[in-house]
Order: sequence, then structure tokens, then C-alpha cells
Amino acid sequence: MIIKNPLAKMFVWIILLIWSVAVLYPLIWTLLDALKNNEQFFLNAPWALPKFPLLWSNFSYVWSKYNFSTYFMNSIVVTVGSTLLGMILAAMTAYILARYDFKGNKILLTIYISSMMIPFALALIPLFFLLNDLHLINTWLGLILVYAALNLPFGIFLLVGFYKSLPKEIEEAAIIDGTSHYGTFFRVMLPLSQPGLITVMITNMLNNWNEYFLGVVLTNEPTKYTLPIGLAVMQAEMQYRVEWGPLFAGLLITTLPTLIVYMIFQRQIASGITAGAVK
Repeated sequence: MIIKNPLAKMFVWIILLIWSVAVLYPLIWTLLDALKNNEQFFLNAPWALPKFPLLWSNFSYVWSKYNFSTYFMNSIVVTVGSTLLGMILAAMTAYILARYDFKGNKILLTIYISSMMIPFALALIPLFFLLNDLHLINTWLGLILVYAALNLPFGIFLLVGFYKSLPKEIEEAAIIDGTSHYGTFFRVMLPLSQPGLITVMITNMLNNWNEYFLGVVLTNEPTKYTLPIGLAVMQAEMQYRVEWGPLFAGLLITTLPTLIVYMIFQRQIASGITAGAVK
């Protein structure tokens, strides 16, 4: 929608400016507090600017002292593995449900979509015992499989509509040229679904990176903690000797990767969500 009225444009810009300040202020405040020592927190106002010299060493202190290097690597492995697995499984399942007509098709789709309404806390106890029997507690593979499964219904829901919007003539032309069903999917349909795949990838990545509850239940060894769990452990260790600067530095280390990825792919996320809305 294009706004032509100058007063309306000004009003929109003012609203957007206020919203931008409200969104950016907590992030900027976190960065400024990460550069302070405890003395500045107690003697000055918490929202005051940090004094020179700026304590950039808080970041290296958290990285080494509180094992954030290990937590960061665990988060990278689990997030990348579960995101890629969930994305390819969602794409393959959605393609079959959208392009092939078979008995029980709509029932399967309904089951997948309905599963999004079930609180995962209800399945927590049986899930724990299942992974324990499979010897997947305190493993990257256990978290990867669980995270991928949890994100599967949303990915299917989004990609089914996208695949239905693609012309059938493209698929028929590939089959006439001698391409197999697998080749049609991987060589033709999968590249065409890039906007939807990017949306699924980024959404899954953000969910998996920030997930805390399942990580706490399925891991009890510090060497397997992800960043959200590591940040909670760090805060618990500081209850008798609070180090506010390093705590804010750890929070920023945990938050910054998701913000960077979202800023890079925000246009693709918006286009991917709306791409399959209209057939």
C-alpha cells in the first residue's frame, strides 16, 4: 500500500521511529552494560554510559571462564543439524502431501497440522524415557532429532501451500523429459521452493537456537549444554558474586547471532510466508 498523503506519511514515520527506538534500546543498553565493571553499576545509574576504558575484556572473560566457547559450539552443531534435517523432512513430506493424491492424504495433513496444538510438555516424560532407552541423552544427535521433529509440523504447514501454488506443467515437463520422481523433486521442485525453504530454515534456526526447556531436560552434562542453558548456569553461579558486566556480555553473545541472521534474511522470510498464500 502506497501512502500519498504527506501528513499520513509523517505519522507513519513517527510511529516507525518510536517502534525502532523501543526495539533497539534494550539491545544498545545491553551492549553498554556489557562494557562496565561492578563499580559503575553500584555507584552510577544502571542506564548511565560506561566510563573509559571500556571493558571489552568482559567478552573474552565470559568466553573462557564460563565455557561459552563450548556452549557456542554445541549450539552451532545442534542448531545447524536440526535445522537442515527438519527442513529437508518438511520439504519432502509437504511435496508428497501437496502434489500426490492418495487415500488418507488429507488425514495425514490434518494430523501434522493438529500436532502444533499439542503442548510438547505433555510428551516430555515419554520422550525422555525413549531417548534414554536409545542412549541419546546428553548427545547432539538426541537434541537434533527432537528439535527437528518439533519444527516439522510448521514446516509442512508452510510448504504445502507453497507447493500447491507451483504450476503442474513444470512437474509434467520434467517427467516427460525422463526425470524420475526423485529427480523431479530434488532438481526441479526443491530449487523452485527456495523462498519457502528459507522461511522454514530461519524460523527453525531461531527456535532451535533459543530453545531452553528441552535442552535442560535432555542434557545434564556441562560439556553438552547449549548457550541458553549455559547462560542460566552462569547466572546461577553468580548469585553470591554478581558480575553484571560479564553477565550482560554473555547475554549479548547468546542473542547476537540470531539478530544477525534475521537481519540478513528478513526479506526472504516475509516473501516466503506470503509466497504460497495465493494460488
